Amino acid sequence: MTRGTMKIVIPMAGWGTRMRPHTWSKPKPLVSVAGKTSLEHLLDMFKTLPDPENTEFVFIVGPYLGELQIPAFIKENYPSLKAHYVVQNEMKGQSHALWLARGHLQGPMIMCFSDTLMETDFSFLANEQADGVAWVMPVEDPRRFGVAETGADGWVKRFIEKPQSMENNLVVVGCYYFGNSAQLLAAIEEQMERGVMLKNEYFLTDAISIMIERGAKIRTQKIATWLDTGTIDATLDTNKILLEKSKPANTYTGTQVKVVEPSSIHPSAVISNSTIGPYASIGANCRIENAWISESIVEAECEIQDAALTRSLIGRQAKVRGRGDDHVMQLNIGDTSSVSL
Repeated sequence: MTRGTMKIVIPMAGWGTRMRPHTWSKPKPLVSVAGKTSLEHLLDMFKTLPDPENTEFVFIVGPYLGELQIPAFIKENYPSLKAHYVVQNEMKGQSHALWLARGHLQGPMIMCFSDTLMETDFSFLANEQADGVAWVMPVEDPRRFGVAETGADGWVKRFIEKPQSMENNLVVVGCYYFGNSAQLLAAIEEQMERGVMLKNEYFLTDAISIMIERGAKIRTQKIATWLDTGTIDATLDTNKILLEKSKPANTYTGTQVKVVEPSSIHPSAVISNSTIGPYASIGANCRIENAWISESIVEAECEIQDAALTRSLIGRQAKVRGRGDDHVMQLNIGDTSSVSL
């Protein structure tokens, strides 16, 4: 591995349209899943880096929400984290985001999308000899993803977006390592000079393909678990998987409260005459009365009364009042909303 401080670059400037209405009021990485924000789960991934003390984070944030909320969140929850912030005002793609951050990039770097959660051990990077590594996972149907095509020698030959065939199923999950940032930045500069774009965006895989044209050696690293928080359904599915894996120890005791494991309940929540779970995540300072909640995420400071919820994502400080009967609802409501049925 190239000597120097490892830079972890996390692009998160997108509008998060597939996570509306939650992203009207907060950036997508601050949506909760399994008791923590997606961003906290993402930062947990990097605890296995070979030299975590010699690591700096570069967050590429969007204007307004990201520019305000992400630095505040990091300062409050990770005060010792070495962090830089770059604002991407125009959504011109992943390569464009990295180009904007070039002033912070020297030596080795990892680029990871903000909605990519995976199980991997980064400690192997201490002895990595390749110019780059792309994390991949075999899937049954790769046609809606991007895949890495490798040669007989094991090196990546090229990346293919949304392949038409299914014989190559090594899907690129959105995490990459580069031994030398300058090598990638030079390829991005050439990509922009050539105008290599798709739907008016500069994709990182095209820049890596230019690196390969120039002789760079890129390999794949297989993983078995890849979770996504990019859509409402995916976030709810990830909530289930994370709760199943972590099996949080619940010591919650309330008046006539049944907790069906696995579930996550913040100890400050006030719950009575309710059944919580399975696969329910209840945030801080929630007040829940006469409710049944399963397979759902209820963010902080919500009030839920006389309601049965499943497969629901309830934003912060939202209020839900049901009909007090067995009618089960599936809701997706944003922060500070109020629903009465």
